[in-house]
Amino acid sequence: MPRFVWGFLLSLCAISDASAAALDGASLSAAWGVPFIGILLSIAVFPLVAGKVWHHHFGKIAAAWALAFLVPFAFAFGIGTAFGVLVHAMVEEYVPFIILLAALYTVAGGICVRGNLHGSPRVNTALLALGTALASIMGTTGAAMLLIRPLLRANDNRKHVAHVVVFFIFLVANAGGSLSPLGDPPLFLGFLNGVDFFWTTQHLALPTLFVCGVLLALFYALDSYFWRGKGESRRPFLDPTPDTPTLGVDGMINFVLLAVIIGLVLMSGLWKPGVAFDVFGTHVALQNVVRDAALVLVLLASLALTPKRARAGNAFDWAPMIEVAKLFAAIFVTIAPVITILRAGEAGAFAGIVRAVSDANGEPAHLAYFWATGLLSSFLDNAPTYLVFFNLADGDADTLMTTGATTLAAISAGAVFMGANSYIGNAPNFMVKAIAESRGVRMPGFFGYLGWSCVVLLPLFAVTGWLFF
Repeated sequence: MPRFVWGFLLSLCAISDASAAALDGASLSAAWGVPFIGILLSIAVFPLVAGKVWHHHFGKIAAAWALAFLVPFAFAFGIGTAFGVLVHAMVEEYVPFIILLAALYTVAGGICVRGNLHGSPRVNTALLALGTALASIMGTTGAAMLLIRPLLRANDNRKHVAHVVVFFIFLVANAGGSLSPLGDPPLFLGFLNGVDFFWTTQHLALPTLFVCGVLLALFYALDSYFWRGKGESRRPFLDPTPDTPTLGVDGMINFVLLAVIIGLVLMSGLWKPGVAFDVFGTHVALQNVVRDAALVLVLLASLALTPKRARAGNAFDWAPMIEVAKLFAAIFVTIAPVITILRAGEAGAFAGIVRAVSDANGEPAHLAYFWATGLLSSFLDNAPTYLVFFNLADGDADTLMTTGATTLAAISAGAVFMGANSYIGNAPNFMVKAIAESRGVRMPGFFGYLGWSCVVLLPLFAVTGWLFF
């Protein structure tokens, strides 16, 4: 990071009045969202027009957009207020997010499936279905990191592989995580705000089965076209990882560590000691501190206990995690004013969004909540977006789980399903893309991927909304 960045941050740290009063979203103009739009456009455009520059300097570009928000904000509202926003974004949101993601990435990356399957349409569909089922148990990140490498090895002799990875992102990195709070961060936030653990299992089961069933059927048809129609089944490709009759697993200790991660996440939602620490105006609950510290220990234990051959077999490296960490740091900082404005409701600059999710009588419009939550989750982080609409709908979990059940289901489904609409909708999307590209797969760019989602996902979501919301 450039010296002037560190200098600016250190000057912020010197301010003792960092616990400034919370900002009123109604006082902010929509212009404060420009840096957030800037980081999104950078992610979309730079890899297309200046790939080498982006590859070597994406961290600096992301930091520049974060400063493009923080510096003017400090002049407008005071350094203490700007520092308070920075601390809140980092301590309450980014740090827990990245620690959990890193723990799942490390543990799942230490489980290596030895041997190689033959990447036929039937095998590929079975792997995608398995990952979809696992996503609600071990999280979309854990399931994606566990299965993406075996899937790539199974298809490393095929010419057309990008569509396999795209549907893997649709299913395993997103829709599959919709049946439990462990599956995807938005649902975990709902759990922390009082939604029963199995509520989403009961109320999202049918929409999830429909979406995932249709996607698996579409994938099988498309993969069969490339397999048979393009003659891939008959081409004498040189397979760098020849098929083996049996499979094995290295790094079994990581299954135990994965269970520990699940237990820690559950603990942080069930154990409420009522103790919190004030970090420059941001209140951090004791159970969250314990969870995050323990997750770091789990990560270190995985690195120490996993056999080297397991990580070597996965070609494990930190590049995807580093990319996600740098980009999402800027996203969490620049998204702060956007979320604050949205929380202001009709008094804020985005009042049109608030009015769009209510009918003529002021009652919640379920289908509008599904689309509004979903489309914003496609480009904002889906976890805070879920919280915004959760609070817009009422914010009381007991009410939303009963009389507002359809509204809550629409918000939950929109946040989880439509995180698949873009690479930045959900963190595992980026990680899967980076791993696939490191294995030589030519993945579609930002707008190319949007093309896939517009053709495949949006019509499917239109039918889903009509049927269920």
